[in-house]
Amino acid sequence: MELLYIILGFAVGILSGYFGIGGGFILTPILMLIGYSPIAAITMSLMYAIGSSASGVFAHFKMKNVAWKTAIILGISGVTATQLAKPIVLWLDENNYDETVIPVIYAMIIAYFAYSLLKKDPKKKQASKGGEPNIVKTIIIGFIGGFLSSALGVGGGFVMVPLLISLMGFESRKAVGTSLVSVFLIVIAGFLSYAVVIEFDFIVALLLIAGALFGGQIGAKLTGLYSDSQIKTYFGLLYVTTLISILLELFNLDTAGIIVIGIYFVTLLGKFIKDILQRKHSTSAS
Repeated sequence: MELLYIILGFAVGILSGYFGIGGGFILTPILMLIGYSPIAAITMSLMYAIGSSASGVFAHFKMKNVAWKTAIILGISGVTATQLAKPIVLWLDENNYDETVIPVIYAMIIAYFAYSLLKKDPKKKQASKGGEPNIVKTIIIGFIGGFLSSALGVGGGFVMVPLLISLMGFESRKAVGTSLVSVFLIVIAGFLSYAVVIEFDFIVALLLIAGALFGGQIGAKLTGLYSDSQIKTYFGLLYVTTLISILLELFNLDTAGIIVIGIYFVTLLGKFIKDILQRKHSTSAS
């Protein structure tokens, strides 16, 4: 069983590094499907996101994919928001609303961002290279990311990446790298606020992180193989898959939810392997 958690952490870590997310928005519903309570799943996912985002930050830093000023502002705003979300989540848990409210909020947010990423833009925006940030927009994006991070057990990147792309015109790779830096700051604050009051499986969280440390590096490097439009499309499909799994869980079809996420994981990771092999073959042939 320990090996399965490491493999799960590795797979989610690849997606974390590739999409600029802490991985929590994928891992939290998976842990709930496995049988962990929402509050325990949130805490474990935040701990996991510390390791996965740190791994991704290191890789994207080397690839120069980070707009540092934007990342720091996002992080500070997000950390502030995490402290406002914690009492709300604890209240939901104490009143037994967490089993329904948290999945429903998840589903609504994911549905919106799936639509925003997959829709065709009538006008092509000029991609930002990460210069002077729009302070107001950056603070708002960071606050939203931080609040949802603490409320839903996610890194916040699943919100910040599409908002950096749609509201601030960031190219996908720059949005991914910048988001991961702020995610790292946000999840540390979120995890510490929960860890002191919530019981969770520390060993399982460590096993997940062990896999993430390697997966995050691979995912970050994979961004160099794909265009911005491809990254956006795969990200949007990830939202759709997660949305379906959450809806299945609400109807007590937990096994079906795990199968849906598993199919997406296997399909996307298989494509990554295929494209890497094709790239190596074409390079050696030339």
